Amino acid sequence: MNRTEHTELQRTSGRGWRVYLRRCFLLCSIAVLLHTLEALAQQSSETAKASLQRVASERDRQHDFDFEIGTWKTHLSRLLHPLTGSSTWVEYEGTTVVRKVWNGRANLVELKVDGPKGQIEALSLRLYNPQSRQWSLNFANSKGGGLSQPTIGEFRNGRGEFFDQETLNDRAILVRFVISDITPKSCRFEQAFSKDGGKTWEVNWIATDTRVNDESDQAH
Repeated sequence: MNRTEHTELQRTSGRGWRVYLRRCFLLCSIAVLLHTLEALAQQSSETAKASLQRVASERDRQHDFDFEIGTWKTHLSRLLHPLTGSSTWVEYEGTTVVRKVWNGRANLVELKVDGPKGQIEALSLRLYNPQSRQWSLNFANSKGGGLSQPTIGEFRNGRGEFFDQETLNDRAILVRFVISDITPKSCRFEQAFSKDGGKTWEVNWIATDTRVNDESDQAH
């Protein structure tokens, strides 16, 4: 082999090595691109799934009170004189019955409890607003014969909060009604008043319900 042939062989070998490196680089780039596209597709799928779940959750808010349909044993504690500095509470025992109306878009609560201060018979009509996706809670007792100012609100993370403005002793106050500690067998209801625009709250009504396993509950 002469010098010219040797030089040409080196040049050819160099080109082959560069071609090999370029191919390796191209294959690696394709692999990285495919991995990135796969990750983006998975992320997009998860985002779409989360969006669908969120939309479904919003649509299902009309069934927020389905957990309560049935018969419950109720223990009620009531503050006799709210926002007066009094700390006198009275205890009651009785039952609560909740029935669906309009296939769950409304429900009717019947409360009947007895205690040292007599008997309380009350109704609460809960109505769902599909535009705002909120509930209005309309309360009435047998002595008054009319519906009170509704508290309005919604459930978030398993907790319902409902608010309105009323008058107590000729003074405007805020009312907050909270539903919490929800399980298949129990739940808690708490009402509080505020006379300072919501800066502080005084609880005046605490009801703890325990489910009664009757036939309607089993059907639910």
